Amino acid sequence: MPVRSLSIPICLFLGNTILSAAADTHTDSRLHTHAAPKPLAPNAVTAPWPRFLGPADNATTPETPLVTELPEDGPTPVWEVEKGEGYASPAIDGGHLVLFHRMEGLEIVECRHPETGKLFWKFDYTVDYRDRYGYSNGPRAGPILQDNRVYTCGVTNRLHCLDLSTGKVLWERDLAREFNAPQNFFGAGASPLLLGEKLVVSVGAEKATVLACDPATGRTLWTVEDAWGASYASPVATTLHGKARLLVYAGGESKPAHGGLLLIDPETGTVEDRFPWRADKYESVNASTPVAIDDRHVYISECYQKGGVMLHVDGEMKFEAAWKAPDFGMHWMTPIHADGYLYGFRGRNEPDAFLACYHAGTGEEQWRETLTWKQEIDGRSFGWGFFRGSLLRTGDNLWICLGELGTLALLEMSPQGVTVVDRVDLFRARSTWTTPALHRGLLYVSQNEPGIGDNTPRRLLCYDLRK
Repeated sequence: MPVRSLSIPICLFLGNTILSAAADTHTDSRLHTHAAPKPLAPNAVTAPWPRFLGPADNATTPETPLVTELPEDGPTPVWEVEKGEGYASPAIDGGHLVLFHRMEGLEIVECRHPETGKLFWKFDYTVDYRDRYGYSNGPRAGPILQDNRVYTCGVTNRLHCLDLSTGKVLWERDLAREFNAPQNFFGAGASPLLLGEKLVVSVGAEKATVLACDPATGRTLWTVEDAWGASYASPVATTLHGKARLLVYAGGESKPAHGGLLLIDPETGTVEDRFPWRADKYESVNASTPVAIDDRHVYISECYQKGGVMLHVDGEMKFEAAWKAPDFGMHWMTPIHADGYLYGFRGRNEPDAFLACYHAGTGEEQWRETLTWKQEIDGRSFGWGFFRGSLLRTGDNLWICLGELGTLALLEMSPQGVTVVDRVDLFRARSTWTTPALHRGLLYVSQNEPGIGDNTPRRLLCYDLRK
């Protein structure tokens, strides 16, 4: 993807798209700049972050070298921008960063420069959604960047394809209206997937549990009709027994609750097998994205009752359980597979969350750690920790950890245990559930709720981790 020029165009209006590059920060009151990042090291390895789980859809990146310790007051901030509601992570590639959020009744897609935060353009549209459980009213699914296009799917299943250079709408579809897709517990939440010449979306409707459409035109290529609705886990592409396959962990709102893993031929949309894996509780969700271990094993998990299961896929593309781990069920994070082991924060609620390591071949638990401590706020002591945190693995086998209350840490992890190398509170705010993004040595962290005690606003923050 070509790098976009930083030249300043004349401000134009095209529908709901504002074409602007903000000549300086004074014209963009939400943007606050801090310090320019260090230059990239001559031997730096970088990679795009085109989707919420990174270049390989597994929360790992080859980026190196990065800092191996954190200053007492935290990593150097580069810029920050106030944002609205939502849990969508940013996507970054080719000199563009795309943020998807909701402010003042509008779902907003905005494109910024990754190193300065300066605005290139923004696109918005009215959205009518209120979370019935009191969580965020903003989008859950992160944008996708590819072939100079941006793809977004909002909390009400509004699907858009925009030109990455201009923000112009190339095509759009209202999937809830087209297919009578239900709202489910928390709206639409699975990020779409680009798989070859197909854009795959978990719609969750009876006539379109899964949809594949042409990325260039939005034209429907195939649909999967299945009783299992859309979950909050995103589709994953993999290769099984030498054949390209699509994994969709399904399970929407239903009585009785049902759902599980669908194995789909991406060329035809044929469902080759279904493996039921969902708690029988009505108010439960499947939200942890499947992990493809190798060409015949897939790990899925949920946190409400059943935990995790390693599935073996035979030559006929049929599932069977290789082992089960009732105590290793993720709520929404995707566990990371590294060198034959799975690492992840399991747990349904803060008090029962812990970080654990499991042997991917046998299902044997290697260790578990709660990683909690005391925190002083306004003279009062609180129990603090990473709780249901996020993990990101880099090229130096450095593990970046973001706790759900805003604590950033560098970890060393192996089958023998975990060591917290350094940790610092970037902010103190609940619902820090968005997986951070890493691109060209810069870390992008979403603060999804106002700060505890200081009421700092919702923000996307950029930090310099270059060595």
